[in-house]
Amino acid sequence: MEYRHWDRSEPRLNDECGIPSADGPVIVPDVVLVPCLGFTRSGFRLGYGGGYFDRWMALHPHATTVGVAWDVSQVGDAELLAQSHDQCLTLIVTERGVI
Repeated sequence: MEYRHWDRSEPRLNDECGIPSADGPVIVPDVVLVPCLGFTRSGFRLGYGGGYFDRWMALHPHATTVGVAWDVSQVGDAELLAQSHDQCLTLIVTERGVI
């Protein structure tokens, strides 16, 4: 997974999934929004199963990672056991506040 600079013009290429994408230089953002299907108060998340965000976060530990989730998707730490490759989010934002 990589982020590219976007000059606001129409995307000129398709990524490996066929999604229109910017063709600007690769960049490393300071803040990244991370989707959460589930999360714990300790900052771990259940994602979509590809490991893309965990790998990216491991390579860029300086980045602020903001999980975005519905409050109802919070689970206990015992229900979502973090594995060795899982990365902890900096914070999580729900419709009820910041965790």
